[in-house]
Amino acid sequence: MTDSDTGDSKAAEVVQLLLRATHYIQQEFEARLSSSDLPFQLSGSRIRLLLAVWGADTIRMNELAGKLGVKARTVTEQVDALERDGLIRRIADPNDRRATLLQLTDEARCQVHRIKAHQAQISESLLRGFTAKQRSELSELLSALLNGKETDFSC
Repeated sequence: MTDSDTGDSKAAEVVQLLLRATHYIQQEFEARLSSSDLPFQLSGSRIRLLLAVWGADTIRMNELAGKLGVKARTVTEQVDALERDGLIRRIADPNDRRATLLQLTDEARCQVHRIKAHQAQISESLLRGFTAKQRSELSELLSALLNGKETDFSC
């Protein structure tokens, strides 16, 4: 076995471990969210969408899709559902009659602090076994892996 074979094997192991960890985190996050006391059911992806709209105040759907790193069709489906739930509204863009902006409803705006608190509580629970130094190192490593390829998930 050559050094490059060992490196390739290790790289594959690391990526597989990252994929398994991501899957575990997503499952745990969704399970804990579903048992939360929010007045509506939200998934992690819907929370990211709501918080992105909240952070922008108003945003076009194509901009939101880019910010979240998903296809426009995905955003449309999620917005449709959130609009039915009374959490997002579409408003006319005053600068472009053909365009539509998204904005949180008053109900959603009132719930943002609770949503963020749930998100923080779940995240803290998932990382409770890590020291502050380990969390910082993990953050640095993941940021280096993404190296500018990340869309803005910081909402």
